[in-house]
Amino acid sequence: MFRSATAHHSDSRPALSMITALFAVLIASLCVTIGSRAADAPQRTDTVRLGVIDGPEVEIAEVVKIVAAEKGLTVEIVTFKEYDQPNAALAKGELDANAFQHRPFLEADSAAHGYDLVSVGYTIVQPMGIYSRTLKTLRALPTGARIGIPADRSNGGRALRLLAERAMIGLSPGARLTPRPQDVMINTRKFQFIEMPAEDLPAALDRLDAAAINGNYAQAAGFDPRTDTIAIENRRSNPYGNILVVRRADENRPETRILLDSFQSPEVSAFLDARFEGAFMPAW
Repeated sequence: MFRSATAHHSDSRPALSMITALFAVLIASLCVTIGSRAADAPQRTDTVRLGVIDGPEVEIAEVVKIVAAEKGLTVEIVTFKEYDQPNAALAKGELDANAFQHRPFLEADSAAHGYDLVSVGYTIVQPMGIYSRTLKTLRALPTGARIGIPADRSNGGRALRLLAERAMIGLSPGARLTPRPQDVMINTRKFQFIEMPAEDLPAALDRLDAAAINGNYAQAAGFDPRTDTIAIENRRSNPYGNILVVRRADENRPETRILLDSFQSPEVSAFLDARFEGAFMPAW
């Protein structure tokens, strides 16, 4: 159904060099294009501090920073290692915004800590897909199929919801965004759900009929979410799409709108397509 992961990792150093070079070329091109348009734009001195998780999201934020500069907004990127840090920093006033989480995470984290934080719009999404080494369609899943899903409740719930949205199973009405295998109320094909760490699912495909794999882990294993899936989450209005979050009092600040517009820009969309090949996509 899809390319061999081994072929993509026979020599990681040239691949890494090519990716680094591509990133540099893309950023340079954006700088030239946007800089030429910004030369005659009114200059402003507004500054916002944006929190993101270290890794690919920093690359995306760097493009946002360039786009925002054209609009007169200076973006200072603050990176974090742990997911429990950016909301705490935002609530304390150490940040003006963050972009690292989806709405279910924000709601759970705010409820647990009493944060008064709000989403102002979508940024990116890492679509979860169903992959199989032997099947070409979701409907071809046999009775009793062994389907791998992430063991954590959030991503495991995404996998079950994706199957339910494709009418492969039925979920309990009260399951909401985080259903568990015991919430599967209709399972006429007697699917077996094999829970394991999300990062282990690509390697386990040889022992499974199919597996639900997050976009970042799929890409790291050499798969293309755009072509190698037998089912994939919707890109737009995905409840697991990442969001731009601010304090409630800052929801209507002009700087907040500029920052969101910079995320939801053609430049960022083009960068995601060229750099991440379907693993990260626009969620707006």
